[in-house]
Amino acid sequence: MSRPQDAQRTFFPFGNPFRMISPKSSQLPSKLLAVLNNFEESLAERFRKLDPKETGDVLSLSWMELAMKSLCETHSDVKNLITALELPVCDWDDKWIDVYLDISVKLLDICNAFSSEISRLNQGRLMLQCVLHNLESSSPQQFIRASASLDRWRQHISSRNPRFENCGSILESLMESLDLPKVKNSPKGKVLMRAMYGVKVQTLFVCSVFVAAFSGSAKKLLELSVSDTYLWGLSFTDLLTSVNSSIRKRPSSGSVAIFKELEAVDANVKKLSPLIRSGEGTVEESVRSSVSNLHRGVDCLSQGLDLLEKEVDGFFQIVLTGRDALLSNLRANGPGSALMQKNNVER
Repeated sequence: MSRPQDAQRTFFPFGNPFRMISPKSSQLPSKLLAVLNNFEESLAERFRKLDPKETGDVLSLSWMELAMKSLCETHSDVKNLITALELPVCDWDDKWIDVYLDISVKLLDICNAFSSEISRLNQGRLMLQCVLHNLESSSPQQFIRASASLDRWRQHISSRNPRFENCGSILESLMESLDLPKVKNSPKGKVLMRAMYGVKVQTLFVCSVFVAAFSGSAKKLLELSVSDTYLWGLSFTDLLTSVNSSIRKRPSSGSVAIFKELEAVDANVKKLSPLIRSGEGTVEESVRSSVSNLHRGVDCLSQGLDLLEKEVDGFFQIVLTGRDALLSNLRANGPGSALMQKNNVER
């Protein structure tokens, strides 16, 4: 599958290869069909809960926290599905293992990039807390320090994070991996691959929105064409349309994050800066009001970043634990598996 070049694209320009493994056409045994349906119905419900019509503004730390929590639940569901299928790693096709190991490395990379960006935003938060501390005094020198700190914050928040710059290429690579291996003569394998497709779709969707929110650009938003043979297909299509439309309506900020908590802080900083530079004292009502608004905004930003960081760390641990468990099983299954594991780790 060739690498797509356009910013807006569909994943399957030649049709959806997973249409062939729908329950109706493959005549899955009733037990396996029940396991698959339970997984897909849960995924559909998660997509409905993320719809901005239900949650409000999608470009907010609260929505991003909810989206990452939902993604963690889906990845945990896959582990439960594998257990329910009674499909041990020793029965996995080599191609399935290759795909899983390759994808898990990319997910760990993108988690590290998100964590790095959250840390950078937290550094900016410390600058603002220093500003608020300086403004507690009526000393002109403290006002000068506060003004300088606000300038440093604006420069910091507009700077680029080198570790975050690779997210776009990681997303494109993950997008290409949606074309999962074909499954023959293995009903359990078909269920596993179908479930993994749903997980990957949700993972790509959530990560693309995170990249848009952190980068201030909608260029990396993904367009997915999903068949309605999936029980979650319609709810996902509705969610994707709503979210992408909401983000694209907002003006691009270039390199500055565009979620609403940071925008609120930025608006307060823009209002407060000229008041401080003009030499107005803290007794002035306009200054007191602006400081109070900035304080509330910083508190809201701090809480949102802390909660989001916790969810990103949780997702990282889920992916890492799953990868470690698979590698442990490979080591226990003989020299051939150990060699394959070595090759994947080196790659």
